[in-house]
Amino acid sequence: MTQTESYQDLPLEEVIGDRFGRYSKYIIQDRALPDARDGLKPVQRRILYAMFMGGNTHDKPFRKSAKTVGNVIGNYHPHGDSSVYEAMVRMSQDWKARHMLIEMHGNNGSVDGDSAAAMRYTEARLSAIAAEMLRDIQKETVDLVPNFDDQDMEPTVLPARFPNLLVNGSTGISAGYATDIPPHALHEVLDAVLMRLKNPNATVDELMTVIKGPDFPTGGIIQGVEGIKKAYETGRGKIIVRAKAEIEELKGGKEQIVVTEIPYDVNKANLVKKIDEMRLDKRLEGIAEVRDESDRTGLRMVIELKKEVPGKPILQYLYKNTDLQITYNFNMIAIYKRRPTMMTLPLLLDAYIDHQKEVVTRRSQFDLKKAKDRLHIVEGLMKALSILDEVIHTIRQSKDKRDAKNNLMLKFKFTEIQAEAIVSLQLYRLTNTDITELREEEEELKAKIAELQSILESEAKLISVIRKELQDVRKRFAEPRRSIIEAEIEEIKLNLEVLIPSEDVVVTVTKDGYVKRTSQRSYNASNGKDFAMKDSDHLLYESQINTQQHLLLFTSKGHYIYQPVHELPDIRWKDLGQHISSIVPIDSDEVIINARGVETFDPDVFVMTITKGGQIKRSPLNEYVVQRYSKPIKTMNVKKGDEVIYADLVSITDEIILTTHFSYSVRFPMEDVPVTGVKTAGVKAINLKEEDYIVAANIIPENDKGDLMLVTHRGAVKKMDVSEIEVSGRPKRGVVTVRELKKNPHRVFTVIYVHKGDVLLVETEKGVQEQVHEDNYRNADRYSNGSFVVDIDTDGELTRVVKMKPTK
Repeated sequence: MTQTESYQDLPLEEVIGDRFGRYSKYIIQDRALPDARDGLKPVQRRILYAMFMGGNTHDKPFRKSAKTVGNVIGNYHPHGDSSVYEAMVRMSQDWKARHMLIEMHGNNGSVDGDSAAAMRYTEARLSAIAAEMLRDIQKETVDLVPNFDDQDMEPTVLPARFPNLLVNGSTGISAGYATDIPPHALHEVLDAVLMRLKNPNATVDELMTVIKGPDFPTGGIIQGVEGIKKAYETGRGKIIVRAKAEIEELKGGKEQIVVTEIPYDVNKANLVKKIDEMRLDKRLEGIAEVRDESDRTGLRMVIELKKEVPGKPILQYLYKNTDLQITYNFNMIAIYKRRPTMMTLPLLLDAYIDHQKEVVTRRSQFDLKKAKDRLHIVEGLMKALSILDEVIHTIRQSKDKRDAKNNLMLKFKFTEIQAEAIVSLQLYRLTNTDITELREEEEELKAKIAELQSILESEAKLISVIRKELQDVRKRFAEPRRSIIEAEIEEIKLNLEVLIPSEDVVVTVTKDGYVKRTSQRSYNASNGKDFAMKDSDHLLYESQINTQQHLLLFTSKGHYIYQPVHELPDIRWKDLGQHISSIVPIDSDEVIINARGVETFDPDVFVMTITKGGQIKRSPLNEYVVQRYSKPIKTMNVKKGDEVIYADLVSITDEIILTTHFSYSVRFPMEDVPVTGVKTAGVKAINLKEEDYIVAANIIPENDKGDLMLVTHRGAVKKMDVSEIEVSGRPKRGVVTVRELKKNPHRVFTVIYVHKGDVLLVETEKGVQEQVHEDNYRNADRYSNGSFVVDIDTDGELTRVVKMKPTK
């Protein structure tokens, strides 16, 4: 064969597919998922077997963990020592396993997520209940296969004399599969096995009369019997696990919440830290102090509240927003018949029962063979004792042991085994009493053989043996249930009035996106002046609002940000606010176009959004309430190249006036805009000419007396009566609102709806500012171009026109 012939020309995807397929099969079957029969992953099984074979059992002294780990790696599990030690530690942690299979001396970690001491410091041995996992393993009850280097044998499964998978649960992630099986109470699981043995067709409902649901080592309260039932029927289901908490009264009208049990697999230190962060960030007012008072007697977490703050609503808030309450999802996948299978409760019990039938059958066959072999020897010894003198005579005449055996076999018809036993007999055994012992042993052996044969011949007898042995395990190891099960999932009702202290604050939002809330004290100290803001920026929103209210911020890309006022950073009036992007991530080219404070999300109030390209929509305000959010939420589906120029709260009785760059204006009632959902694109508002776009939108409330101030891009201003623009329908072209000039025509910069005494501020790119008083203008018609207030040739192009705040 030449060198070239040893290469294979294969497509890469075929090679990778094949190799990954093999790897996946390995980690699914032999690493990450437990066996349905003994509930163990290979590494756990190998640790237990290595400790058992090394005599490191519960009735002997503890032994250094490092010795066990070395033994496991050297003989059965050729992987990293840390992974083996971590698996060993986990089996010894009483907050992870319902019944620990390993006892450990020394630091084996904590519920705070601390890691265990190094294996050279800790000592371990098998626990008493682990002995039940390995009982009868030396009676050929399970298959043994060669280890990785063919120097030794290891079991493919343990005899598992109790249903470990349900008792201790399991969690693991492999390729394409993950498993989450919760721990259960030993006595309940055994009662379910006994029920299934008695009635192989027992339904989930019948089984649930004895196996109430999971039982976590950390206790806690489990809610949702429906979820448990669904999980037992299908393998998947959802339950709520919440901490056990009491509200205690202290002196001086104060209360404290005392937590004594936390949900399974929750890190206590992180939980305490999270609650304390809520106190520091002022996201949850009312908490004075959070302390971890846990000691060797048990877990105790204390949340001390401020004076006059009731504990119940605070506890409800913590259940909703922290790991004091978690959702546990069953995903009961285990290796069943060498393949990953979604296990139901009946299937799990049957897999265990079938395994036990096989274990007891194989043990009985082993014991039967042993008993028969011994009976054969006993019969030979009894026969030899009855003709003792002849036997001794024959042996004395023989040349050696081999010859003696042959002579005995030839002369007295003994078998090879019997002859070996006779020649190996010690002289003291020839005393008179020995024959009675042998007769007693013969009787016992015959009874034992009959018993074992009856087990092998009768299914009912086999089941009764299994029942008896399971009842014995139940009697010795059963512990009271730790988790309380409640049928219904309690709905968490948050009382914001109690959680968030009512305080009137001044909220400001600037055009560049700086937001803050300022206390009345800071605002009054500055007399509302010296507001901190960048030179190029200007105020978009300023209002006195309560901390129990909400702020809605609308962006140019059709998003809105839902911001509870109490969560806004509390910043002094004279200090720059916090940029919105540090609270909620927004795009670098996305700008805030408006902000509105909302007291109640009234379905009769609507959010109106209008784009530059002529789309308009309105959605009910009550659709803008958000429970959990971390990014801007869509309020309008904006086409590429378009942007939102207007967003505000409107009423059904309002009218809308839209004005375009080319000075077309259209006016129509709010009812013309259909109500649509939050994520829609809206409808056409105006029939735009090519290259035209909307520059202004004004809402005219019913029976309101105001005028329109129109500002052109050349710096001219005019005042118009609203009636100049007739009410028409949508989507019309509209009417022209400035006179069209052949040379350098006026284009509309903006239109602002004003009332008597209002003042507009006109600003140019060179920083020139002019105040325009509404009083100084008489109403003009649609065909006038107004009077100039700035000269754009010398002052620069217009940058903004805003209505000024009325001076106090």
